[in-house]
Amino acid sequence: MIFLRCDYSEGAHPQILEALVKTNMEQTVGYGEDPHCINAAQMIRKRIGREDADVHFFVGGTQTNFTSITAFLRPHEAVIAPARAHICVHETGAVEARGHKIVTVPTTDAKLDPDQIDETIRYHEDEHFVKPKMVFISDTTELGTLYKKSELQEIKKRCEKYGLYLYLDGARLASALTSPENDMTIEDIAHLTDAFYIGGTKNGALFGEALILLNPELKKEFRWIMKQSGSMLAKGRLLGVQFEEFFKDNLYFELGQHANDMSKLLRDGIAAKGYRFLTDSPSNQIFPIFPNKLVSELEEKISFEKECPVGDNEYCIRFVTSWATPKEDIEKVLAML
Repeated sequence: MIFLRCDYSEGAHPQILEALVKTNMEQTVGYGEDPHCINAAQMIRKRIGREDADVHFFVGGTQTNFTSITAFLRPHEAVIAPARAHICVHETGAVEARGHKIVTVPTTDAKLDPDQIDETIRYHEDEHFVKPKMVFISDTTELGTLYKKSELQEIKKRCEKYGLYLYLDGARLASALTSPENDMTIEDIAHLTDAFYIGGTKNGALFGEALILLNPELKKEFRWIMKQSGSMLAKGRLLGVQFEEFFKDNLYFELGQHANDMSKLLRDGIAAKGYRFLTDSPSNQIFPIFPNKLVSELEEKISFEKECPVGDNEYCIRFVTSWATPKEDIEKVLAML
């Protein structure tokens, strides 16, 4: 069985596993206050060009998102997000369960249009509505699309106009930053958002995300909310060690590049055979549309997600490549087609 279902099915990159084994018997303080977390945080500050940033390590993306939103917003405040955003459809209502409404806006490509921020603010006009206070976006998005720098700049302008925080979910940030169509650096993101996170789980870590807090308003007493939300790992050094490996050289970006390279090989091969796609996604997620019969045949040999039906006779599926996807697997899939 060829596995193209997700980008976190493998364990971890060998370099990261080696570092975890090497440091296994070290004795350190817990809860992210160990030397590895402190060093990894400083490495990240240097890489993003923001010495003023607070860096917090989490086990997974859902924890990162709901803990951040819980900490950032008052009880009556809400989040504006694309309807396909991860917090809307893949986190079991974690944000709402903690008392914050998500105001969803429809999209065709999972990207937020800046004008939709204006429309949402106009509709939520007084105390009879929740008060939008934060904009949530993902890069790459849940449909594999990505934001251009000019788009992020325009979203940031609207957020500043209305006094909104801008938060970027970076679960697949490595894929976004190494995509051939990307024109942003991680430094750009660090200067255009109030908070974002660097995803490790989907890019070769055993587990882990690094949340970057940039706006001073969001930093106060954040660790209290982390602890109360069950988001503070006692053996925090396990997170720090992994992010040290990511950023002591170029490993983080190399792994994202490999996933993108394998995805491009697959995408180009599928297109050459005459098939079309649900979205133009220049990242490690692609969404080809195949006849129903072909989908059934592929399911016998390939593990993948089924996205949605397209008419009566076709289905859109999702292929996801990872940091560890072998080129031979891509060639086998194309041969099957």
